[in-house]
Amino acid sequence: MARIYAHKKGKSGSKKPFRTSSPAWVVYTPGEVKQLVVKLAKDGHTPAMIGTMLRDSYGIPSVKLSTKKRVVDILDESGFPSELPQDLFDLMKRAVNLRHHLETNRMDKHSRRGLQQIEMKILRLVKYYRASGKIPANWKYSPSTAKIIVSGGK
Repeated sequence: MARIYAHKKGKSGSKKPFRTSSPAWVVYTPGEVKQLVVKLAKDGHTPAMIGTMLRDSYGIPSVKLSTKKRVVDILDESGFPSELPQDLFDLMKRAVNLRHHLETNRMDKHSRRGLQQIEMKILRLVKYYRASGKIPANWKYSPSTAKIIVSGGK
């Protein structure tokens, strides 16, 4: 896939092997996997961290193969809805950290350009999530609201 800002083709990433069912060596049932997801969410972990912890600590290679649902869908069913999608939250966290860096390093023009690129990605994501109904239609991104949301810990 081509890069957005650099006129290069980018690096190819690794691909998951094609599977339609959970491997035979997984010892957890779908119900147990759902309980583990809910338990880890109660501990305050993000969906991405939950997937990594299930893979590394419990030997569950894919939650979707085991339960036929994504981690986010399981959390929504269990009463842990997220107010913002995780990718949008992570980009906002990066923008807040970069703004803090630019307050102390005012002449860092490369980071200023990076901040512009991050904020353009945020605006594109907000436009997409508004159209798909995952965030309210009147939700707007601003650096001050991003700082409040990120400092709240999600």
